[in-house]
Amino acid sequence: MISVALTAKSFGKHAVLRDIAFDVAPGETVALLGPSGIGKTTLLHTIVGTDPAFDGHIKRPDRMAIVFQEPTLLLWRSVLQNILIPREDVNQAEAMKMLQKVGLGNKARMFPCQLSLGQQRRLSLARAFVGRPQGLIMDEPFASLDTQTADDMLTLTQALIKDTRPATIFVNHARAEANRLADRVLTLAGSPATLMPLE
Repeated sequence: MISVALTAKSFGKHAVLRDIAFDVAPGETVALLGPSGIGKTTLLHTIVGTDPAFDGHIKRPDRMAIVFQEPTLLLWRSVLQNILIPREDVNQAEAMKMLQKVGLGNKARMFPCQLSLGQQRRLSLARAFVGRPQGLIMDEPFASLDTQTADDMLTLTQALIKDTRPATIFVNHARAEANRLADRVLTLAGSPATLMPLE
């Protein structure tokens, strides 16, 4: 489970976040909405532990995975190596099985630059899910995709979440995508940003 109880987050004298508290249960997906610059990515960094300078407490599982808006792939490594290199706990057979699940089974020896943006996003999903994470953070993973590709990615993500059942936080701008993927939708607003009441 992911448990967030953040009382304040500031950069110098500039307060960014305040009084944010919510839990995400195993198998539950919570969408986090809000305008650009409101503090969504800052909140994600506090949750995954890359920014520990905040007031409050955050509990997260040991096995966490992150899917960024940009695929952040190793361009000089093959598709298969992009899954295996950062995951010492995953063998080649498991990696190939996951590549098949995301529709990249015939591209294991290719390089990321030979893939479309949609395929690179599929590879990022494969890398996140192959270790069966207990917690998953997704930061606008469908941005800049055409409508059909985004729809396909949403369907694929839903299937992977259903199979793996991580506690998932999904940051997005599109309300329709959030409603489709998430069990609950939370909205950040104000300055400093805080959670709006549930609709």
